This record gives sequence, C-alpha cells and structure tokens, in this order.
Amino acid sequence: MSDGLFDLTGRVALVTGTSRGLGQYFARALAKAGADLILTSRKKESLKEFAAEIEGMGRRQHCVDLDVRDEQSIRRMAAEAEQAFGKIDILVNNAGCNVRKPALEVTWDDWNTVLDTNLRGSFFVAQAVARGMVERGYGRIINIGSVTSVAGYAGLGPYGASRGGIRQLTMSLADDWGRHGVTVNCLAPGWFQTAQNRVMYEDKEWVEYLTERIPLKRPGRPDDLDGAVVFLASEASRYVTGQTMLVDGGISTGAMRALPRTGRPGERA
Repeated sequence: MSDGLFDLTGRVALVTGTSRGLGQYFARALAKAGADLILTSRKKESLKEFAAEIEGMGRRQHCVDLDVRDEQSIRRMAAEAEQAFGKIDILVNNAGCNVRKPALEVTWDDWNTVLDTNLRGSFFVAQAVARGMVERGYGRIINIGSVTSVAGYAGLGPYGASRGGIRQLTMSLADDWGRHGVTVNCLAPGWFQTAQNRVMYEDKEWVEYLTERIPLKRPGRPDDLDGAVVFLASEASRYVTGQTMLVDGGISTGAMRALPRTGRPGERA
C-alpha cells in the first residue's frame, strides 16, 4: 500500500471548534499529514497561539470567527474560508457542547443549546461548505459524533440525541452528495478527557470504574484519533461513505455497563 494514500499535501481542511480540546488534535493531525488549515472559534483571537503552532509545522493557516448557532456567522465563515485558500477539501465538523443533567432536570434552554450547537450547527456548516465541494466534484466531510451516537447513557439525554442525530445526518448527506464526489462519515470517539468533562476525570474512583469496562483497559488519548481522522480525510477512504467509525477502546461492545446512572462523578450504575 502506498503511503500516498494518506498524504494530504495540497489539501485544505476546515476544522470547527479549534480553540481547545479535540478540535486542536484533529487539526494538528491533518497538518502533520500535509494539509493547510482553516481554524475557527467564536472569537478568533483565542486561536493565535494554536495558529502559530500550525505555521511552525510549515503549514498555511487562516483563522475565522464562527458561531455555529448563528446562520449568518456560518455563511460568512464559509465565504471567507473559500476566499482564503480558494477551496475547502476537508471539513471536520467538531464544534459542540454538552449539558450533563438527569433527564428530569433538563430545561428547554438546555435542550436548545445542545441541539442547536451539535446537530443544527453541524448540518448548516456542512451545507455551507459542501456547496463548493459539490461544484468542484470533491470533498471529505467528517462529522464528529460520540459513542453516544450508538448507545444511550443516563444524564446525557440532549447530548445523546444530538450525537445520534449526527449519525443519521451523516448517512443522509452521504446519499445526497456521494454522486458529486463528496464522502460524509462520522468519527465517534469513546471516553476521552476534554475541557467539557475534565471534572469527571478528577474522580479517580470513577476513572477506575470506567477503565474496568473498556476492553482495552484505558480511556482514550487524543492521539488515538489521529489515524482515524487522517484516514477519513484522505484517499485511503475514497470508497467509504455514510459510515460511523467508533474509536472507543471497545466500550460500545458493552456500553450500557459503562456509566453512572446520572453521569455524575461518584454515582454508580
């Protein structure tokens, strides 16, 4: 197999939500594979340090403001990104949020915040970026899901609904845009420590409980996702579309055993 299958030299990748967390790891992995980067955040000033890192890797970068809950912001971002490099070859739809509560405590606003960000935002970002991809006859769209795309957990009702929706959306868009040379897949991480769930990983007992239920016997490390995101962005996956790739250490094989009932540290299933 040729190493060229995974070479992204000359490609332009847009990664949403790159001010912190897994978004930065996705962007860094694509840059290492040769891609130039369009980085987004609600306030692009927060991207300065990371943008400098990308340039230090010998890649071009361009930072854009983006609020995925704002239709006009999405349209402005797509237009500016296209203008910056003349094309977008790869989209990683990473921007997201979570509200972790027992179902009886979830408010109307909680639901709207999570679904508007994770599901509606992902659709309209993909739509805005795919217009150029369809015109050029090439594109790779990677929607970021979760193990909750395929399994339900207490305390994660809105989040699970949004991530399950991402899986279904991925299949629909794959069917819609495949004829135009655009693949659409879902990358679904398992349990990785991020800024959103950091407090949970401070509970050593909970981490031990979780680790016991992961077949590979450890939570994920961000670099465990590098190979998957590069694969889905590259020619190596040219005949893969509409799929959900779980990178979860195997927890989805017995997912219902894995979490406390409320999803809160210190409580057990």
